[in-house]
Amino acid sequence: VNALLAHCGDSLSGIGGAARPGIVHRIDKDTSGLLVVAKTDRAHAGLAAQFADHSIGRRYLAVVSGLPVPPVGRIETNLARSDQNRQKVAVVHPPKGKHAVTHYKLLEPLKKSSLVECRLETGRTHQVRVHMAHIGHPLVGDPVYGQGRLADVCKRLGFHRQALHAAQLKFQHPITKEILSFESPAPADIQQLLIALREV
Repeated sequence: VNALLAHCGDSLSGIGGAARPGIVHRIDKDTSGLLVVAKTDRAHAGLAAQFADHSIGRRYLAVVSGLPVPPVGRIETNLARSDQNRQKVAVVHPPKGKHAVTHYKLLEPLKKSSLVECRLETGRTHQVRVHMAHIGHPLVGDPVYGQGRLADVCKRLGFHRQALHAAQLKFQHPITKEILSFESPAPADIQQLLIALREV
């Protein structure tokens, strides 16, 4: 928020209030990558509507433990806050929770791990992290759902976060109606992790 205010000054949507000026959606703490920020209330409302109807394209890169089988799949569950730990999100049976859908695709097999692409139909809290753990392939380095997989490699590299990067956002500009697509390459720490996992 402080960085946004320093960059944009007063030209941010007021819908989010003082705590979240212009911020249309969130990504998890320690997840890198793209965010959409609105400069006007009109843009904010239009972008929020696209997130609500799941029309925004979101592609994540994730390094997961193991090798997903099948290499392409769709994960569909309901998600809700865990009864045991309110900091965690859990898969629950309907009608509890909120509907969540993640499409994954294996991009590269690595040693004891894989680079996968995850495309979101919905945008629930911790969705990619919970869904990949649910099918037995938690994110490498994930302190909440990762179960300590490949901890030796992470420790050697000083990698202390979930290996998750918001790589692409695609949406319709809420005013001009132009289709916009933004991409962010994997940051240096994930690049180093991939190099290490290719060499293990």
